[in-house]
Amino acid sequence: MPRRSFLGRLAVAAGSLLAGGAGAAAFRAPGSEPTGDGWYGFCGHTFTTGSCPGPFPLPRVDPAGYPLRPDDGHPVDNLGRPIAANGVPIGADGLPLTDPSGSPLPPAPRTRICEDWVPEEFGVDVQVQGSWYRCCNGNVRKLSDCCSRRETRINGDPGLQGYCNLGSTVFCVQYIDTGVPC
Repeated sequence: MPRRSFLGRLAVAAGSLLAGGAGAAAFRAPGSEPTGDGWYGFCGHTFTTGSCPGPFPLPRVDPAGYPLRPDDGHPVDNLGRPIAANGVPIGADGLPLTDPSGSPLPPAPRTRICEDWVPEEFGVDVQVQGSWYRCCNGNVRKLSDCCSRRETRINGDPGLQGYCNLGSTVFCVQYIDTGVPC
């Protein structure tokens, strides 16, 4: 199992602990819940392509493609832990996280979701190629297609063009909250 596959699975378990046992679903951004029967919703747009892998069920990213915590946009590592500017994991108080003996926890990797995490976990070449915008909770949300030349999407459904360049199809999706009011 690739290292990031392991970290992704570990992040789901960590998300459950961070949410006080509520599970990773507690970190879903409003307006982006699965709607059942394999459908997903992004603020009024319903589709069947699954989210790109990441530390949370729906990957919020910064403009460079690195993971952010969905509820507040704080930078996180691949385990979903908030991090300081130097990459050190921090707690809600902003202080470095420590192990039971009081030693600081080491930084974990922070990987671009589409450009790096998807190729490592799924062995496909991908690029962010296209996006669309939705008003979500009073904020413009930019939704991006992570495109490949594969015939299937991340959830196994047949590929679709989406906003990908000719010859590419949507593999998975991610989003950026722009901070622009709508």
